[in-house]
Amino acid sequence: MPAKITGIIPPLTTPFDQNGDIDEKAFRRQVKFLIDKGVHGVCVGGSTGEGHTLTADEFRRLIEACAEELNGKIPLVAGIIANSTREAIARARAIESVDVAALQITPVHYLFKPDEDATVGHFRTLSESVKQPVIIYNVVPWNYLSPALLLRIMNELPGVIGVKQSAGDLKLMADLLLDVPAGKVVLTAVDALLYPSFALGAHGTIAANPAAVPGACVALWNAVQRGDHATALEIHKRLLRFWNTIVGDNLPACVKHALTLQGSPSGLPRQPMPAPTSRQKEAIAAALEPLLEVEGGERLVAAE
Repeated sequence: MPAKITGIIPPLTTPFDQNGDIDEKAFRRQVKFLIDKGVHGVCVGGSTGEGHTLTADEFRRLIEACAEELNGKIPLVAGIIANSTREAIARARAIESVDVAALQITPVHYLFKPDEDATVGHFRTLSESVKQPVIIYNVVPWNYLSPALLLRIMNELPGVIGVKQSAGDLKLMADLLLDVPAGKVVLTAVDALLYPSFALGAHGTIAANPAAVPGACVALWNAVQRGDHATALEIHKRLLRFWNTIVGDNLPACVKHALTLQGSPSGLPRQPMPAPTSRQKEAIAAALEPLLEVEGGERLVAAE
């Protein structure tokens, strides 16, 4: 398992213009913004990036553009949201020539749910058909994989190197971490509870809060790693207040607004997702300001 898939790995948003076309210049500026904030990797094509709306060509171009901007500085994770094994393999193969550290792949997410053996078969075929290692993106509510099933897949399939655990149940995260196979990773996407996830031993995060406020999330990670839990708890409280302003069905649009407020204009959401309301914008701005004070994190508790 590549040890470098760890720490704060924000999922990039995809900036769209008024016509719903990708604004590649804004996307590239966002990559640079995240690098400047000290993140440990980035992810392209995830839920926060509205990956479910991207064509195969758009997905490939964004991966290529991101890799160009990164130039090997930090790892790139490619997010694949697909409804069939065949489609997921096709998207992975389309970016084989790009320097991609891992693929973040969802279980299938349309109406029909495969049983456990079929799910194992899905990830077996995937991992044996592509050259990049696979991280399971456990996010689909009606096809949510249990810790036991995830552990089975990680134990049976060498090409599956970890899990990104979403939803809000920290007990499921703890169960995964209790028995995670050696050399595999558990990444948290429990945005409201990044601090306890890190304290429990999560190997990092790919989640919306790190996309919206990367500097504060890096400060949180660093505080936990050095054992400064007083600072970590204070950052957690500020992150939770911020999270409560962006969570909802237009989450990617709210993340984009937060980035724009920090000098990284990130465009519009792709239709039919609505832009943030005036009330959302006001709440985001108010909760963002205290987080901008904690970037670096070293002085936080002593200053209060």
